[in-house]
Amino acid sequence: MENLGGNIALVTGGGRGLGAAICQTLAEAGATVVAADIRLDLAEQVARELRDRGLEAMALPLDITDAAQVETAVQKLIDQYGKIDSLINNAGTDVTLPVEELSIADWDRVISVNLRAPFVLSKLILPIMKQQGRGHIVNVASTAAKRAWANASVYHASKWGLMGLSHALHVEARPYGVKVTAVVAGGMRTPFLLDRFPDIDPDLLQDPKNVADTIRYVLMQPAETVIPEIMVIPMRETSWP
Repeated sequence: MENLGGNIALVTGGGRGLGAAICQTLAEAGATVVAADIRLDLAEQVARELRDRGLEAMALPLDITDAAQVETAVQKLIDQYGKIDSLINNAGTDVTLPVEELSIADWDRVISVNLRAPFVLSKLILPIMKQQGRGHIVNVASTAAKRAWANASVYHASKWGLMGLSHALHVEARPYGVKVTAVVAGGMRTPFLLDRFPDIDPDLLQDPKNVADTIRYVLMQPAETVIPEIMVIPMRETSWP
């Protein structure tokens, strides 16, 4: 398996939850992690804690729904590091409502974060990786991209779309030595679920570190191997049979 030493990894939504776990896990594996988040205070806390442990990390304020801001951020990383080895499209949001109660504004916002932003980031970073002759884009999907349940129409639409985007990018990037992987993650003990569903049983969920470890595993595959899709779910969670 490849070592992540010298790897520059951009992690969206890196300020908390799964994003923070990904930053920690990749930094421990030798990568320089860029914790990008619309909440700079959270991203700075993650980066500071990693640096205090002697690991390489920086915080990056980033609203991934602002294409101009994303372009500026990508250029900043290229100016600073000269390359981007890994892009982890992790940031996500949701509005849990029946479709007739879901506002058009909420629909647009969820699609913008969960689907449009990974497209914009990939559009800007894939050419850099192609020029490098290597790189890896990881798209954090969900079991919501595999089946459907009530009151989650926009989340399902965004995650099913992200799966399609991820596999299309895999086909386009593969001839240039660039890997693309969709990580289908089941429920995790993160604010994304626990803050919105206080009655949920945490014992049915998994530690986000387990998903982060899976992402590290995917990134550390030999250059000759790519994993286009992988699923990691809790043993007892009910969102997947």
